Amino acid sequence: MLLALNVQNFAIVSALNIDWHCGMTAITGETGAGKSIAIDALSLCLGERADPSAIRPGTDKADISAQFDVSDLPAAKRFLTEHMLDNEENECILRRVISKSGRSKSYINGSPVTAGQQKELGQHLIAIHGQHAHQLLLKPEYQLHLLDAYANHTTLLQAVKGQYNHYHKLQKEYAELQKSQQAQAAKKQLLEYQVAELDEFALQEGEYEDIETEHSRLSHSQTILEQCHRELSRLYENDEQTVLSQLQQSAQVFSELTSFDKTLENIAQVLEEAAVQVEEASREIRSYSDSVEQDPMRLQELEDRLSQALDLARKHQVQPELLYQHHQALQHELESISSDSARLDALEEEIAEAINAYNQAALGLSQSRQQACTSLNERISASMKELAMGDGQFEIQLTPNLGAKPSPLGYDHIEFYVSTNPGQPLQPMGKVASGGELSRISLAIQVIIATRVTTPTLIFDEVDVGISGPTAATVGKLLRQLGQSTQVICVTHLPQVACSGHNQFFVAKRVENGETFTKMTPMAESQRIDEIARLIGGDKISDTTRASAKELLQVQSA
Repeated sequence: MLLALNVQNFAIVSALNIDWHCGMTAITGETGAGKSIAIDALSLCLGERADPSAIRPGTDKADISAQFDVSDLPAAKRFLTEHMLDNEENECILRRVISKSGRSKSYINGSPVTAGQQKELGQHLIAIHGQHAHQLLLKPEYQLHLLDAYANHTTLLQAVKGQYNHYHKLQKEYAELQKSQQAQAAKKQLLEYQVAELDEFALQEGEYEDIETEHSRLSHSQTILEQCHRELSRLYENDEQTVLSQLQQSAQVFSELTSFDKTLENIAQVLEEAAVQVEEASREIRSYSDSVEQDPMRLQELEDRLSQALDLARKHQVQPELLYQHHQALQHELESISSDSARLDALEEEIAEAINAYNQAALGLSQSRQQACTSLNERISASMKELAMGDGQFEIQLTPNLGAKPSPLGYDHIEFYVSTNPGQPLQPMGKVASGGELSRISLAIQVIIATRVTTPTLIFDEVDVGISGPTAATVGKLLRQLGQSTQVICVTHLPQVACSGHNQFFVAKRVENGETFTKMTPMAESQRIDEIARLIGGDKISDTTRASAKELLQVQSA
């Protein structure tokens, strides 16, 4: 419930501090005094759009804060916990600061938040019904919301919404895959040709480098053999003089010289090792020469394969050594497109299963709604009779539309039907009900629903326009009855409604030094009598109107 409201420099309000109480609170005052200003200021704390023109002239900013007790509002507590904005006191403070520049700042329990977050939380704290709120009764979505609130089948609603979300997700994936496939049809045909061509060539990983190496060896085999034979002759096999024999001679010389100088032993040893290395190299050259083949046919095969590889590389605009990796990438892309087709087939089955599961959940919700309709029809019809519609009848026509596209709210089509005069058949509410009748029916529904669900603070801003007399008294009693289960704040100009309040505030304005000020003050019992008398008889309060006010207060608050 709303505990306190603090308003600074908003419209014609300089400073306003109000403590609120449980039950029904009536707000009265002269026309133009600003009875709705507190509600307008409160709306800003609930995330409504900020308008710099609402800042009091001569000031730089408007500052508004509202304090709530959320101990009996589980949805609000859940929001605060999920966003790490809760505290141990089960209280919540919403604050909004609006500057002349048009910028505004929003806070929840002292933490900066967005106006959207304030608005989301505000839905769990307060429901404001303006003069034209009853027009919502003509909208099927709102009618369904009221029926579901009365039925209080949250679990069934969540089940339908969950199945719908699952179905919607699958449908979205299916549509995206279909669109992707249509765009990739031409690309798939090209990929199939390219992959088939590369499959036929069948280049293996690292093969191009191996072909290059072998081709180079075969194409230069004659040169390699000639050079090997020449160098082998110079190193080892020449009958006249070889590198090996010269090293051996030099090693022998230095070996003999060591008898004169031991320091030459190292040189002799190095020369001996060099001779051994030359001899080993000579054997390696001979072995290599024996292995070198001159194979013109193999050389031609390699040249053909290299030529094909280079042609394909140019065609695909890649380096020839990267042709294998390019082939694998194209193959993977083609498989990805092919797998999309398989996924589409699987999705069709999953969507059919999802629709079946959705229909089952929606059927359970529809059956629960049908049961709630019977009870709600009787209760609203009875309330209509109390609200000066003695022959009124109310009926909810709920029609399951099994062929309709799935929605988060199920497949039921709803319409409110009423009859307000004797002999008149039930017809759609918008065709036969006047604005005043709609307002009264809306109030009756709110009272009935409040007994079934946890309702946040309800604010009625002159919803009693267009009614008077006994009907006004009944409206007042209904609002007071509603105040037994939830906090009700009602801006009114009717004495019958104002008398029904457990509490009452008076709004007045004054002009000082060319500036307009407004204030809202709680009223004691004697003050309420005078105010009710003013509402009954106008500005002139007489003993008669005061006596009538006192009697009305006693009757309405009984």
